[in-house]
Amino acid sequence: MFGDYTLGQLGSIFVMQGFAGLILFSVFLLMALGLAIIFGQMGVINMAHGEFMILGAYMTYLTSKLFEAWAPGLLAGYFFFAMILAFLASAALGALVEWALISRLYKRPLDTMLATWGLSLMLQQVYRSVFGAREVGVDLPPWMLGSWQATDSIEIPINGMFVMALTLLITIGVAILMYKSRWGQQVRAVVQNRVMAGAVGINTERVDRATFALGCGIAGVAGSAFTMVGSTGPTAGQLYIVDSFLVVVFGGAQSLIGTIASAFTISQSRSTLEFFTSGSMAQVATLIGVVIILMIRPQGLFATKVRR
Repeated sequence: MFGDYTLGQLGSIFVMQGFAGLILFSVFLLMALGLAIIFGQMGVINMAHGEFMILGAYMTYLTSKLFEAWAPGLLAGYFFFAMILAFLASAALGALVEWALISRLYKRPLDTMLATWGLSLMLQQVYRSVFGAREVGVDLPPWMLGSWQATDSIEIPINGMFVMALTLLITIGVAILMYKSRWGQQVRAVVQNRVMAGAVGINTERVDRATFALGCGIAGVAGSAFTMVGSTGPTAGQLYIVDSFLVVVFGGAQSLIGTIASAFTISQSRSTLEFFTSGSMAQVATLIGVVIILMIRPQGLFATKVRR
């Protein structure tokens, strides 16, 4: 596999695939952050999480079209408005879904999986009816076009670097929110002991709704980032939902550090193996490696002790 390349070529390949893996890592992490918050605290298997991501992607698409039609002079900065709208739209839909559906299915994980799977099919049909079955793409602002020439043989796309910077900021923001804010303390209290948290005056239902909305909102931002590296279609979210659950389970459901480490490990493995083999073989090899590690350590890379 490596015999056809010189050491210099292998070094360039690993660096280039490493940066490509970082872009994939960014999408995985943004998806998995919201999923880890929802699954880690509430035990809800949200199979519609990919559709919340696609809602954010479509909101970004609509925002770009509105700016092109009504404010072409501000088109260079439309993406920042699009991220805010994507977060708000996905979070609002998440809060509605939690109130109307999820709140009636707590402690029934299989029922939540089936219900959210049905919800995902409904949302896919809504997207297909509203936006059409064909994939759509956004026009990148001029400052996102092109690439940075790191060396003679290594080029890094500017939009990829932007996605990585965005992921870093959101991850830091989530960490501060979860570990430094009063609301984050309430969330962690509910995770560790829901009954005791309720006994000391924490409104666990409100915390659950806000947590579900936050997780869905982060998925919406992931959708905005997704438009920078791919096109958007009604079923595009399903391409990432399995990998996102894999990241969450492999890292440890209640662990932010575990989610980051898991997303990095899986994305880098996939990116490197895809160059030397194929996309399907890389996915199979990565999955086998994860399964073997989970057989040895079923609680994931990092586990948080909780009281049920």
